[in-house]
Amino acid sequence: RSIGMPQNFADAGLLQAKASAAALPRMQGYRAILSGSCSVATNAQVKYFIGAGQPAFALDPIKLASGELEPHHVVSWARPLLADHPVLVYSTAEPTAMRDVQARLGMERAGNLVEQAMARIAWNLVAAGVNQLIVAGGETSGAVVQALGVTALRIGSQIDPGVPWTTSLSDPPIALALKSGNFGADDFFLKAFDQQNSHGATT
Repeated sequence: RSIGMPQNFADAGLLQAKASAAALPRMQGYRAILSGSCSVATNAQVKYFIGAGQPAFALDPIKLASGELEPHHVVSWARPLLADHPVLVYSTAEPTAMRDVQARLGMERAGNLVEQAMARIAWNLVAAGVNQLIVAGGETSGAVVQALGVTALRIGSQIDPGVPWTTSLSDPPIALALKSGNFGADDFFLKAFDQQNSHGATT
């Protein structure tokens, strides 16, 4: 019942809107995207990012399971690129490929392998200077937030409907965009970084 109270106070002249309330610090560190969602929207966003010539690393659950691929391999690939480009690490796949992986590993094991790898990659990327991080996928977002020790977020303006930038209330802060699968336009990843770097105070 209380959800309409702020608007009622504003209508009565008792509460003033503050345009700067959603302003977040503008980060100038490295940028990365971790995508564990296999939704239609996220598949399109991954394709758009790669089609724009940006660096991307496909995280193969089969290779994770065999030990052929480990998170430190991904971080070693990303580190020399970060100064010049946002990097994308993705396990996003089309439905046929996803079903094949789940048939070979089992749905739960495949999901756990990816989430654990993404969490370790996120921690190491932040340690390497990434302070603008987009995470696609609910389970992936949860694993990453937990790995980074984020317990509170300041909410900023929307990038696309339903997906805002946030900033962790930690020291140093990290800009996080946590996106459920079927949210955001095809250009979401690049648009998000453009927005984050064009608003707020420099930090």
